[in-house]
Amino acid sequence: MPTYAAILVAAGQSARFGDPFYKKPFAMLNNRAVWLHSADRFLNHPGVEQVIVVIAEEDDEEFDRRFGANLAILGITSCHGGATRAQSVDAGLRHVRDDVDFVAIHDAARPCLTDRMLTEVFEAAQAHGAAILAHRVTSTLKRERVEGETVFVKETAPRDGLWEAQTPQVFARELITAAHAQPDAPDATDDAQLVERLGKPVALVEGSPLNIKITTKADLKLAEQVLRALPKPKPEGGRNPFADDDLFR
Repeated sequence: MPTYAAILVAAGQSARFGDPFYKKPFAMLNNRAVWLHSADRFLNHPGVEQVIVVIAEEDDEEFDRRFGANLAILGITSCHGGATRAQSVDAGLRHVRDDVDFVAIHDAARPCLTDRMLTEVFEAAQAHGAAILAHRVTSTLKRERVEGETVFVKETAPRDGLWEAQTPQVFARELITAAHAQPDAPDATDDAQLVERLGKPVALVEGSPLNIKITTKADLKLAEQVLRALPKPKPEGGRNPFADDDLFR
């Protein structure tokens, strides 16, 4: 079985979250920090041998105080990120073990994964070298036209063939390492974009609109409801994989 490392990106500023005390990955969700829900999804999935959480250096002391015991008990590695998301992922990549075959890069503030999602994106990465969870765009899209302080509709943009990228994004370790070595890597908005710049194919795996990323405090309320509806973990071979559920397709 191929082996995986998971990099949880938690080094952002959480500017839109609006909490003076906690950044969104460290906020409480159902009596547990958001990032720990995300970590659990990987820790309980077969083949995941390493989990790395990337935090801002300014959060180091508080993170260690609150979560140092979790890191030790769960065997999670932490490291400091950079000024951009791509720089934070690159920092995490430097801690990936040489014996790992694939790297899954995931938003620490996206806690509503299921085992089905992980299994399918892992299998697609094995088959193609790169795969991401994504969701087909179903809403009508409007392109803006700005006049002074007023925003108008310029046109309705076609949505055919458009997908909203999610995480995790999963890559062969050598491929994602090469992608992040490109000179323009720090300006990328996601890791698949860097692999695309190498001319390599990236498979799209249907995720779910419920695989939400916590951005505002209101998102925490929605995530609470999603987590209550998630299939319950069932012991299997020492692991606790989440059962499939069509609700999350």
